[in-house]
Amino acid sequence: DTMKYSRDLAGEKLNDPTFNGTIEAQVKAISQTGVTHVAIATPYDEKFIPYLARWVKAARKYNLKIWFRGNFAGWEGWFGYKKDLNREGHFALMRAFINQNGGLFENGDLFTPCPECENGGAGDPRRNGDIDGFRQFMISEFQGANVEFRTVGKNVRTVSSMNFDVANLVMDEQTANSVGDLVVIDHYVKDPQKLADDIRTLSQKAQSKIMLGEFGVPIPDIHGKLTEEQQAQWVDESLNIIQSQEEVIGINYWVSHGGSTAIFNSDLSPKPAAKILEKYYKLLSLPNP
Repeated sequence: DTMKYSRDLAGEKLNDPTFNGTIEAQVKAISQTGVTHVAIATPYDEKFIPYLARWVKAARKYNLKIWFRGNFAGWEGWFGYKKDLNREGHFALMRAFINQNGGLFENGDLFTPCPECENGGAGDPRRNGDIDGFRQFMISEFQGANVEFRTVGKNVRTVSSMNFDVANLVMDEQTANSVGDLVVIDHYVKDPQKLADDIRTLSQKAQSKIMLGEFGVPIPDIHGKLTEEQQAQWVDESLNIIQSQEEVIGINYWVSHGGSTAIFNSDLSPKPAAKILEKYYKLLSLPNP
């Protein structure tokens, strides 16, 4: 996941062509870990499309599919935008974004209309009690995106993404079935076994496959400070458990560069955790015997 650069620097680097070198170097480093996709979180607003296109170009150069994990800036109030986008407005903008930018997508990409949608717009169903409204919005966005991808002739999988606690609240079997029998969770926990246990519990409840939309260490408030070796050990322990869980069909490590959980240093050299991820990504990409 490239969020610390593909989203957080979108305003600052929007008109800085020299930043292309950084984009390409990061994507190249990510590609060498054996991943199938790179997660790009650039906002979907028209203003940021040129910046998004630069990340897309780099991803295609290194033969990567893309997981589009952006949103519209008005949903959470990014980059000075007013936090005034409602569900109806988001739905209309999302469909227009796909329809007008079909060239950004390739068959095999992933697209999330509204990652951790509970953080903006109509609010968090854990607090406002609007569980049915949240469910229906996820379903409507899933269906609307699929309509537009058919229109532009691209086979892109739409995936809903949310915090684990929100998913545990709203994702029953019927809802999960309505969004493709896949629940995507962002989940940070202290103990690797708890991560695996939570995945299994949610999968059984929703009767669906699970994708880890975000996981990583260390988050200081959860894991404290970890050395690079401790970070690698935690990732290794987690993935060693998760690799045997048939309900898990994909993982996205958050993040590649920048932030406390990064697996690359500022000079692009890999930390030990990058090698651990590479081991599992390459192992799990092998065809079944």
